[in-house]
Parts: sequence; structure tokens; C-alpha cells
Amino acid sequence: MITVIIISLGVNMFVNRVSELALLNNLFRSGKAELIVLSGRQRVGKTEFLSNFCKDKKSIFFLCDLGSEILMRTSLSFNINQVLFGTDRIHAVFNTWEDVFQALGKAAEGERLVVVLDEFPNLVSAHPEIVPILLTMWNQTLQNANLLLILSGSEIERMQTIIPQLNMGMPGNSIHHYFLEPLSFKQARLFFQNYEEQDQVRAYATYGGTPAYLSVIDPQTSLQENILNTILNRETFLYDEARYVLQQEIREPRQYFAILHAIATGKTRLNEIKQATGMDGAHVYLDALRNLHLIERIVPVTESQPDKSRRGLYRIKDHYLRFWFRFVLPNRSLLERAVGRLVLETQILPEIDHFSALAFEEICHQYFWDIGITGRLPFFPQSIGKWWDNQNKIDLVILGDQMAELVDCKWSNQALGSNDLMDLERKAELVRPDLPRHQIRFGLCSRSGFTRQLVEIAHQRKDVGLFSLPMILKG
Repeated sequence: MITVIIISLGVNMFVNRVSELALLNNLFRSGKAELIVLSGRQRVGKTEFLSNFCKDKKSIFFLCDLGSEILMRTSLSFNINQVLFGTDRIHAVFNTWEDVFQALGKAAEGERLVVVLDEFPNLVSAHPEIVPILLTMWNQTLQNANLLLILSGSEIERMQTIIPQLNMGMPGNSIHHYFLEPLSFKQARLFFQNYEEQDQVRAYATYGGTPAYLSVIDPQTSLQENILNTILNRETFLYDEARYVLQQEIREPRQYFAILHAIATGKTRLNEIKQATGMDGAHVYLDALRNLHLIERIVPVTESQPDKSRRGLYRIKDHYLRFWFRFVLPNRSLLERAVGRLVLETQILPEIDHFSALAFEEICHQYFWDIGITGRLPFFPQSIGKWWDNQNKIDLVILGDQMAELVDCKWSNQALGSNDLMDLERKAELVRPDLPRHQIRFGLCSRSGFTRQLVEIAHQRKDVGLFSLPMILKG
């Protein structure tokens, strides 16, 4: 059985990685052979994370670059000889991959050995028999060695075909699959912590949590100038990164571009996407994008059968991609004429706050998980999601065993007042039939604070919580 764990990693700023390192260190200390598969989009920080994990351990780190099977076997032989045998055998080449794995197993008979095969799909492309060979050697030899073997890769679709092959060939063994998601807001804000609080939210809405994207931000320059210099500039990699991301996984991305643009502009229901793109078979492309972790389908958190729900909405997972399909793609003709400032001032800045509202909701979502699992909510959250019907929506529904908190997140320049609480209480009556056993609490998250009247009401009631922007960003 494959264990799937979602973890977040960084690249240029390797900090706050205690929990992520703990996952691998627990397996390192398990005292038995372990096989780990790490997959995640390119630039999410896999290589940097693994390098940091390996730095104080006996380890062999090998990048499976583009090249022939012989070239990769020769290069890996050099790495193995350098680490295990010194200069005497530095130029010796193992004749077969069986010999490679045999040597690794032999070297792991004593001290724990970590072996990383980074971008493993490249090796599979060059030598398709490598997976059966690895399985055979694992079952014959490696499973008894003091070995931690890590296979990592950025090509999501390729990794999804490799994992079942490994799992089927290793009955009774557990392959640990870690899928690396982008950084949370709390981690990402380290790249722009000099910004005032509202611009920190806007920066996260623009760049998302991919470390390589965040690393281009100049924290001494305003967010507006950073957008102009790093995304709207034809000479920078973020100008065309979205196109590269799709072309890496998809041979003909035209239909996928149309769908992602439709979602980015607010067409989130299946019928809306079909109408916007003119594609009756849009669901096929949506499923493919979900498998690539580029979009997600969400349903009201109270749905008993989410997969069968007709109320599903689609949204782009990565904030940078959402920004690119919302603002860059439709304005490419202007941007190609090097008038990025015109696009910034007329197309982006008037819409940036409306665009950032979804990111604020996600930041609040992360915040409630953090305070929930650390005991700062009145109950332990079992799930957090959204709720909506045809006319109403509640931004966050935090479900515990016998208690639920309904939360609206308002990215508005107006302070929230008692009318906002009354509206949330009205919507609570609509969702209450789905939560008959739950005691209901209320929460309001605000960009611009609260009226004195609402603060007094919350002070008098035990079932109302007010969460200001500084409180949320502080975590």
C-alpha cells in the first residue's frame, strides 16, 4: 500500500522545515530498508530539500539528467565509487544496473546509506527496464540492506505511472509517496516580509508558494514594480513560465490553455467552462489537469458523496498560474510590444484586490488549520472546506466532532459590522440541516477591521470570533 503525505518545501531559503525533515528522518531511523518516491512540480524545491536531508548522512545523490543509459550508468558509477571506494576505483564503470544495485546493497550492510535518484523518469526513459530491475534487486537483496532509497521526479504524469509499477512489484512492502505542494503563506511570506500586510496578501496571490517564483521578488522594491519587472517583462522566465509548465506535461496544450483561462476569469462550473471554451468534452481535459495537480475540484464540505456531487467547482491551485491566465495571457499582444506598465496600470491594479480575495480565503484556511491543530480553537478541526448553494456561500466551514465554526473572509476596504454577522447567521440556518449534531459558532475574518458595535457584540457573546488581518498573518 502507498502512503501519501502532502508536504511543503522551499528552495532558496531553507527554513522552517522541521516537520518535513522529521518525516524523512523517521524513515532514516526505522532500521529497515525504505523506498521513498517524491513527486512534485518542477521548481517546488525537491532537489534542495533532498540535498539538505543528505548533507549530514552517508549518501549518494545522483541527478538523472537527459542522456543515454550508458552515460547515466557511467556517471552514477563515478558517484558511487567516489563516495564508497575512493580514488582507487574512481573511473570503474559497473557493467549492468544489477551490478549497480548489488554494490549499493553491499555498501549498506553496515552504516545507513541514503541513495537519491533525482529526476528518475529520465532514467526510465533511457532504460525502460530499470523499474523491473530495481524491483527484482529489491526483493532479492536491497530489502535486507540498511538502505534508504529515494526516487524523485517533476514529471507528474510519468511519476504516476511509475508508482503503481513499484507498488505491484513489491507485495507486502510499503512505498512511501510524498507529493510536494508549494509553500504555505506563512512560509512564502519570508520572501516578502518587508511589505506592508495587505501587499503581503497581494504578493501571495500573484506569486503563490513556488520557491523559484518567490525568489525573483526584490523585497526592497514595491510589489507593483516587482510584477512589472518579473512577470510582465518579456526577458524574465515568469513571463512564459505557465506555457512551459503545461508543455512539460502536455503535448498539445491549446485546449488546456482555454480551460485554464476560463477558470481564471471566473468560469468555475462545468457548464460555464463548456460554454466559455465551446468544448463539450471539457471534462476530459479537466480530469487531466486535476491529475497533474494544476487544478482542483471542490464541493461543499457537507456533501456526503463528494465524487458524485453535481455542485463541484473548479479552481486553479497555483496562484501564479491563476494570475498568468487572468492577466498575462489575455494581454500578450500588448506585452509583446513592451508596454507592461500600461497593462499593469489599466488591467491589473484596478482588479488586484478582487483577484486577491481568493488568496485571502486560502490564507484564512491555512490559519484555522494552524490554530486548530495547536489547540487555539475551542475544538479540534476534522475538516475545513466551503459551503454554497445557488444564491449563498460561506467561505469556510470548520467541522469538528460536535462543533462547527462558520467563517466569512472579507477582503474589503470597509470595516465589517453587525450586518455582516447577521448575514452569516442567516446563512447558518441554510446549512444547519446538514449539521444537526453540531453546535454552531461564527467567525469573521477582515482585511479592514471591525466596527466598534461588532467588537462589543463579539465581546458579549461566546460563539463569535473576530480575526483581523494582523492576527491572521501573524498566525
